[in-house]
Parts: sequence; C-alpha cells; structure tokens
Amino acid sequence: MNTSIHDNAIMSIYILTFLTGLPSNLLAFYAFLLKVRQKQSPVDILLLNLTVSDLVLLTFLPMKMKEAASGMLWTMPQFLCPLTGFCYYSSIYISTLFLTAVSVERYLGVAYPIKYKMNWKPEYALVASFFFWLIVCIHCSTIYIVQYNVPSHINPNTTSNISKCYEVFSEKQLNILLPVRLEMCLVLFVVPFIITLFCYINFVKILMFLPNIQAQKKQRAIGLAVATLCNFIICFFPYNMSHVVGYIQNKSPDWRVYTLLLSTFNATLDPIIFYFSSTAVRRTFIDCFSSVLNKLHALMPCHRLCLVLNKIERGREEQSST
Repeated sequence: MNTSIHDNAIMSIYILTFLTGLPSNLLAFYAFLLKVRQKQSPVDILLLNLTVSDLVLLTFLPMKMKEAASGMLWTMPQFLCPLTGFCYYSSIYISTLFLTAVSVERYLGVAYPIKYKMNWKPEYALVASFFFWLIVCIHCSTIYIVQYNVPSHINPNTTSNISKCYEVFSEKQLNILLPVRLEMCLVLFVVPFIITLFCYINFVKILMFLPNIQAQKKQRAIGLAVATLCNFIICFFPYNMSHVVGYIQNKSPDWRVYTLLLSTFNATLDPIIFYFSSTAVRRTFIDCFSSVLNKLHALMPCHRLCLVLNKIERGREEQSST
C-alpha cells in the first residue's frame, strides 16, 4: 500500500510537471525562435538553449511516468534506460549552466553597459552554448560507461526486461559513479550557483540605485533574480546534495529519487524566468492567454471575464511601450 502511494505521488508530480511545463516551454521556444531569426541577441540565444533543454526533459518524462506506473520497474526496452537517464540528467545540468550564463549576461549589461554593448556579440553566446552542451554530455556519458562497461548486480544471462533502471549498483560501479557525481556537484552546481548568486545580488543592487529605471523594470529584475535563485535552491540543491551524501556514505542514497522529483520542477519554473527575461516571451504569453480568454468569452460571456480581458489589454499596451 505504501509502495502504491509512493508511486502514485511520483506519477502525480510527473504529470503536473508535464502539463504545466510543456505548453509554456513550447510557447517560449516559439517566441525565442522568432526573436533569434529576426535579430540575434546573446540573452535570447542562451534562453533558447535553456528552453530546448527543458523540452528534452519533458520529451523523456512520459518514460519516467511509465516507470512510476510500473512500480518503479523498467519494463520498456533496455536501451531506453540509459538514453532516458542521459537526457534526463543532462537537462538538469545544462539548465544550471545556462541560468548562470543569463545571470552573467544581465550583470555585465548593467555593471559595464558601454563595454558590454561594444564587445558582447551573439557569436560568444553560440560558443558558450556549444561548450555547455559538450561538457554536460561528456559528464553524463558516465551513465553509459557504468551501464555497459562495469559489472553490475544483474545477471547478464537473464532474458527478462523487468528490472530497476539506474538505481541498483555494484561496488565497482559505485567506485566510478560516486566520484563523478561529486565532481559534477562541485563543477556543474556549486560553482555556477556562487556565480549566479554574486551576479544577481549585484545586478539588483545596481538597478535599485539607478534613478532613470522604471519601477516596473526594477520589479522584473527582482522577479528574475528570485525565480532563478529559487530554481537553484528548490530544484537543484537537494539533488546535488545527494551526491555529497552518497560519496560520504559510499552508496547511492535511497531518498535520491525524491530529489529528482524536485529537479523535474525545473521545467515548470524556467518559463517564469523566461517571462521576466524577455519582452518577446511576455508578449507571446499575454497574446496566448488573451486568445484563450476571448474564446471563453465567446462561449460564456460574463462580467468578470470582461474585466480580465481589459486588464490583459492594458498589460499588452504596457509591454509594447517598454
């Protein structure tokens, strides 16, 4: 019974993340793609890559749902197990790097505005994006090394497709896996988090003391900083701390599965960052929401719905004027 409740809770979180994250990330992807085609800017390139990373996670999320529905047993073809893990874990660390890059871009834009406009080119963002994807994929390829090149507890002669996916490890597998996890925690989480914290604290400080900045822009800056730091603390911190605990205890912690659930929420929180970061995304979200409400109004005209539509129209006019 407890196992059933546990699996149902995992399934519920996966479904919630999928239903909220997929439409918002698709809208953001559409907005960034149009913006990059019209006029490339470093921050749009970085955010477009962050959206792609979220969509990769959401693409493989149905497989995690199937796993939860099967009692956390992997009943699908075995080759999908390392592939799902590779894409799932890569998305987590790619997100941390791109969130950090956005924080650096925002900080440089307000701390050194003249040098930034003169020297910061979209090509630098493209090079950084390639480097981020490369370094994360190299680290996460450990999944394939552990899966295929190191003996496990599973009998290699078995013909059954029913087993645990990337959860039960032999001592030899742990000797490779645990140090790599610790290194990923330090290099791909701790260092980016420190950089992000420094950039956004100073970013907000500088904007607060600039007299000619509109109050609305200052509020968006604070919202961007808060949303990003919440993403790091809520989604990424527990998962990476499981690496530290696992290295100390010389085993993979049993509660690590719950930290992965929190990491999944990253795909839902990132669109909030997109909203605060990009005018194009704000316009796309407002236009989409307005279109939905207009259709609802045509079906069910009501006074309150008219009030909401009027507020959205005023918000759209404010966005076009900023």
